[in-house]
Amino acid sequence: METQIMPLEESYQAVVVDQAPSSDRAFLLANTLPTSLREIQQQHIIPVYSKDNEPLISHGDFIESTMETVLRLFPSESVLEPSIRVSHPIKGRIPSARNKPAKDLEEWERTLYYERAAFVIEVPTIQDTVGGNQLSLTIGGVKAYNLDSLHQKKGVDEHFKIFIGFQNQVCTNLCVCSDGYVADLRVKSLAQLITEIEGMIRRYQINQHLSLMKQLTDYYLTEQQFAQLIGRCRLYQYLPQVQKKDIAPMLLGDQQVCMIAKDYYRDQSFCREADGSISLWKVYNLFTGAVKSSYIDTFLDRNVNSLDLTSGILQTLQGLQTSQGWFVQ
Repeated sequence: METQIMPLEESYQAVVVDQAPSSDRAFLLANTLPTSLREIQQQHIIPVYSKDNEPLISHGDFIESTMETVLRLFPSESVLEPSIRVSHPIKGRIPSARNKPAKDLEEWERTLYYERAAFVIEVPTIQDTVGGNQLSLTIGGVKAYNLDSLHQKKGVDEHFKIFIGFQNQVCTNLCVCSDGYVADLRVKSLAQLITEIEGMIRRYQINQHLSLMKQLTDYYLTEQQFAQLIGRCRLYQYLPQVQKKDIAPMLLGDQQVCMIAKDYYRDQSFCREADGSISLWKVYNLFTGAVKSSYIDTFLDRNVNSLDLTSGILQTLQGLQTSQGWFVQ
């Protein structure tokens, strides 16, 4: 591994595995559909700015540029084809079919693009094991056209989310930390986007991220503490603002919190122990598993928030005062 290209500490050793096929596992569910880069490039139209008819950076350009950047920065590693999820279809038709009933439209008369897209690119030859689970390095991002000002001219900011972290191969949950996440990236060109993606990858501190996740395997919540965590996650949404400002944010909604409670008993990989206790590593994966039911434009923020919340609880168990301590004290 060329450490001058990839910003990994020299102590980290990649484990070489055989090349795997394209990654097509569902890292995100909710209202999304799977698609491929080829389909996006060949079948989806590209939105334009209404003032000058210039195209935005398309989903295809974003994904392809990220892929090329990953291949350039990891020349000795195996890199899988991107796994892509899309939502919010924008349907149209060509002018000559404007008077046809929708049921009579030929396929070539229809136009389509998706307002929102999320993707992950897995590097399976850079991996580690945490809590008995194999993790693979993963890079990806989100593009949502609804955040852009389509009524403007080309040259205004275009909005993206990008990340680097790990994917848990047991459950396809993403493990993303705040140091590997850019939540509100604004660029004016594809060249600027590529520069930002490369900068994020180079800044990422892989050993610190892995070390934090491994610490989660050594600490446990009792059944009572876990029940309090679930209850206070439900209460958090309704706290008075004056009280909420002194507590660390919790971004998951009631639907996700209910899924966590259910999977505490039923999840095959991350359920409780026989005595009701549960490791913080399993708690973290219950959170990231529930996050997969979020919409495309919120799931990364909720994923990062899951680690922030769990690591804050870890510090509380270690005797430190944290704003996340409210959830278990």
